[in-house]
Amino acid sequence: MSALDVVFSGAMIAQTARMTIPYGCAALGGVLSERSGVVNIGLEGALLASALASVAGSIATGSAMGGVACGVACGAGFGLVHALLVVRGRIDAIVSGIALNLIAAGGTRFLLRALYGSSSNSPSIEGFRTSIDPFLVSFVILVALLAWILRRTRFGLRMRACGEDPSAARAVGIDVGAMRTAAVALGGAVTGLGGTALAFDLHQFQAGMSGGRGFIALAAVIVSGWRPWRAALACLTFAALDALQIVLQNQTKLPSQVLAILPFVATLGALVVVSKRGSEIRPPAGLGKHPT
Repeated sequence: MSALDVVFSGAMIAQTARMTIPYGCAALGGVLSERSGVVNIGLEGALLASALASVAGSIATGSAMGGVACGVACGAGFGLVHALLVVRGRIDAIVSGIALNLIAAGGTRFLLRALYGSSSNSPSIEGFRTSIDPFLVSFVILVALLAWILRRTRFGLRMRACGEDPSAARAVGIDVGAMRTAAVALGGAVTGLGGTALAFDLHQFQAGMSGGRGFIALAAVIVSGWRPWRAALACLTFAALDALQIVLQNQTKLPSQVLAILPFVATLGALVVVSKRGSEIRPPAGLGKHPT
C-alpha cells in the first residue's frame, strides 16, 4: 500500500476522528473561559489531570462511566481553581495557568507512583464496549450546544457581555465574578471530557500524555476567533496532521522526530496567519480585564 493510500484510508479517518476529541474539547473549554473574559493557558494541565482522574476513577469503581464522571469532575475542579485565583484572588491569569500546568505535570507523576507504583503509566482499563465512540458523539453535540448557548441563551449573552465589557455588564446588574467563575468551571468540565477521551483511547494513563495538546487547542481558540465551530474545525486539522505523522512513520524514510513536529509547525503557521489578519480576528475586548 502506498503512502497516499494510507493517508486516505479508513484507519486514517478513524484515527483523525479519535484524536480530534482531546484537542476539540480543550478548545471548547478555552472558548468558554475566554469569551467570559478569563485568559486560560491551563488547558494542558486540565487535560493531563483529568486523564489521570478518569483512569483512577475507572479502576476504583470498575465502571467506565465512573471514570468519565471523575475525569469531568476533575476538569471542572481544575477550572474552578483557576477561576477563583484569577477572578476572586486577582492573580494574573498567565501566572495562574502556568502554575496549574506545572502542578498537573508534577502532581500526576507523584500520584501515579503513589497509586500504582509506577512513574510512567497506570494499569490498563477496559473503557467502553461499543462500536460507536461515545466521546465523538458527545463532542459533536457539545460543539452545537455551545454555539447555541453563546448565541441564543441569556447565559450566553451575559457571558459574552462579561468578556466584552465587564464594567458595563456589572452596571446592568450582572454578577461578573459569578458568571466568569461558572464559565471557566464549565469550560474545565468540557476539557476534562477531552482528557478522559485521551486516556480511554489508550486504555491507560501515561505520564505527560497530553503532549502539548492543550497548547495547540489554545492556538485553535485564537485561530477560530473564539467561535466553537471554527475551533472544532481547526482542531480537526491539527488532529489530521497528528494522525498523519503516525501513519506515515512506517511509510517514509523521514525520521519520526521530523514527522512528530507537523502539528506544531502547523500551529505556528496558523498563528502567523492570524497575526497578519489582526483586524479581522480580534479577542473579546474585555479579555483579561477586571470590572472597575
